[in-house]
Amino acid sequence: MLLLRMLGALVLMFALRADSGSSCPPELNPLTLDVPMVIGRHGEDVLVNCTSTEEDHDGIYWSIRNTTGTYDTGIEDEKRFNLLLLSLSDWNLTAECKIKLRSSYECSENLEIIVYENPVVNTFPVRHESSVVEGSLYELQCDVLEAAPVQNITVRWYKDNNIIQTDFFYNHTEKAPKEVSSTLIVNMSRGDSGAQLRCEAQLDFGLNHPPLPVDFAEQRLVPVHYAPELKNQAVDFIHVNEGDDVSLSCGAEGRPPPVFQWACDGVNVSQDTDNVNVTFVSANTTCSCNATNYVGSIVKQIHISVTKTTRMAAPAAMTTPKASTPRDCPLTLTPAEIMVRFGDPVSINCSTSAADAAGMGWEAVIGGKALETSRSVTWMVEKVEDWTLKPECYINLEDGRQCTVIPTITLYKTPDTVSVSTVNPGPMVQGTEYLLTCEVINVAPVQGLMVKWYRGNQLVHTEKDYLITEVPFNKSYSLKVTPHRDDNGAIYTCDTELRLGPKGPDVNLTTTSPPFTAVVLYEPVIQACPGRYSGLEHEFSLDMVPCGADGNPPPSVQWSYQGESINASKHLTKTHSGKHTAEFVNSLGRITTSVDITIEYPPVACHKHCEVKEDSELPTRCKPEGVPEPIVTLFKDSKAMAAAQRWTKHHSGSYSLRATNTHGTANCEIYLDVLYAPVFDEGNHSRELTPGENVTLVCRAEGNPPPQVRWSYPSAANVKVTSGGRHETIIITGATSTNTGVYNCAATNKVGRVTRSVTLMMKDKTSGISLVLICGLLILLALVILILIIFHKQRKSHGQYSFVQGSAKDGSDIPMTPQSGSMQA
Repeated sequence: MLLLRMLGALVLMFALRADSGSSCPPELNPLTLDVPMVIGRHGEDVLVNCTSTEEDHDGIYWSIRNTTGTYDTGIEDEKRFNLLLLSLSDWNLTAECKIKLRSSYECSENLEIIVYENPVVNTFPVRHESSVVEGSLYELQCDVLEAAPVQNITVRWYKDNNIIQTDFFYNHTEKAPKEVSSTLIVNMSRGDSGAQLRCEAQLDFGLNHPPLPVDFAEQRLVPVHYAPELKNQAVDFIHVNEGDDVSLSCGAEGRPPPVFQWACDGVNVSQDTDNVNVTFVSANTTCSCNATNYVGSIVKQIHISVTKTTRMAAPAAMTTPKASTPRDCPLTLTPAEIMVRFGDPVSINCSTSAADAAGMGWEAVIGGKALETSRSVTWMVEKVEDWTLKPECYINLEDGRQCTVIPTITLYKTPDTVSVSTVNPGPMVQGTEYLLTCEVINVAPVQGLMVKWYRGNQLVHTEKDYLITEVPFNKSYSLKVTPHRDDNGAIYTCDTELRLGPKGPDVNLTTTSPPFTAVVLYEPVIQACPGRYSGLEHEFSLDMVPCGADGNPPPSVQWSYQGESINASKHLTKTHSGKHTAEFVNSLGRITTSVDITIEYPPVACHKHCEVKEDSELPTRCKPEGVPEPIVTLFKDSKAMAAAQRWTKHHSGSYSLRATNTHGTANCEIYLDVLYAPVFDEGNHSRELTPGENVTLVCRAEGNPPPQVRWSYPSAANVKVTSGGRHETIIITGATSTNTGVYNCAATNKVGRVTRSVTLMMKDKTSGISLVLICGLLILLALVILILIIFHKQRKSHGQYSFVQGSAKDGSDIPMTPQSGSMQA
């Protein structure tokens, strides 16, 4: 395992050297994130860890970026991991784990961060209506507030418990909360009346993330109104005996409940009831039920057939005509039915084919004919002006019988006038229900009169009248309207058309009212207003902003800036850049909108002295002001410098600067003062003290601005500190053990702070003596050994020997004494 690690390290080392200056190869990146994605609520804290498989590195650290800038965490150079407690308090937060593998080479791993806020929803109808008509569109809006990120919001619309619409916001890339809306349009049917609509909003981060809370708002649908309709659409036929009573039922329903009007053979019988009783029915009768509400009306006819005995009239004197049923009477009318405009001429011929006719005549108030012996007689009136005119043709037969026939004459008359007006005179107010009235004066017959309401060229309502009358009648018809601002200036007309059936005259019997122009008062509505606008200083004023509102009465506008009213015609200066509010007001309401105004101006003179930090770009405060932001060019000794210059401490000096934008150019001379953090002239070290020794410690640092240098040290009576220039000195007199420890020096200026340390240790006396003694003994031993070696060499060279003492052969203890000279054989 150790061998594999060593091989991996070698491969990585060679790869990094070969790839120096390029991006980190993904296959050799040793970093892994325990959690590659963090999803957390705004303001929460999360703990993340970055781990390296490579032990040999120069440090692991995190690079954090938010809206205020970028900063790095502390470096872990002795561990293979770096834990980070991350606060999710910034919507644009990013984090990147980095590892230094060599002094000039890094690998990194991005942490994906999603900061969210749960949604809050509000549902409301686009138009506030107490009721809606079946078939019309009902619009609801769901506002989603506070939620982020917007692209992860899902809006679901429910009707009762069924999802009917789902909306997404994938095209929104904003990370911070933004208000969005979803609209639901429902084609209303009577089944929707009172249904529960619900808008739900939820953040969705996929299957791998647990579901987040749902916020919803409910809206109960308004009642749905519809025109009356018959439960049974078939025409009813009822058979009764002469003199019977009969109960009739209309069987119509609608919302609101309809008003009923009954008529039998043109005679009103009853109102406002679904049932009616007809007593003592003596002849065939047709009854009609008219069910009406403000949405529309419907008519049902019931035909009553009466069974009775037919009797022939007895012979009588010829002085008074006697009526007889037409089928028993040998008379023929030509025409038998006729429609005549009131005031026009009319003529009807009455003839007979009977051989026993004694005479014929017409009985009428106007145009009557005396008894004649001819076989035909004509009734004629040059100008019909009697609505009750009912002429009768009669014949006397030789057997004494008499019979009559009566022609069906329908007099009609188009209205004298048709006009439209409102019940409440004066302008209408937006959102308020009004009643338009169509007054029809002197029309006959009313039955079959078709009334049509038009808004411009659009047909908005049709109504047919079933009232049976024989004389001219005045009738009014109503149209309910709830005007909106689009209705201001709308033209309403009322058309009346007499429909006399297939036997009626082939002429246009339509009368149109003069146009009624609706005047609708409504609160101001912003028409067009830009979110941002710019103008040149001393030439621009707010009345030049293309911002307006529609309203009736026409609204007035008042501009304000930072809460104070401002004259719209006054020229603005650069101090007026910012958000301006326009308030439009009329008698019905007010509305406000904001415009971010940017006042542009040419570059102005810059600061003569400018400070810039080392290894950074020229700060904005050093450049001439101007809008749009000027393009700045620096010159050193009349030579232009690079635009993205990175400054070092050697660049301090005088420069020329030229700034240009669309409105002008400014030139100035500046002194550029490059600031840099303190730098020590030496690093950290340790030192041993001898008791009683005098010690001097000096801390020096350079920087711009000049740094403040301060020692922190163990306090003792024999320590003195002196300052001078950019250094501070510690003087220790007669060092003792109280002076041991770490002496830290810190150098600080407004660019940064650096520290260095000196560690003082006291020498041990006993250890010193022992060391000297040991060294002496070693030296002495070495000398003895050297002497012995020299002595041994000298004896060999002179034939001298040394004998070891032993015992005599006789066992005595006489020693053998070595002799000088040659040995005898």
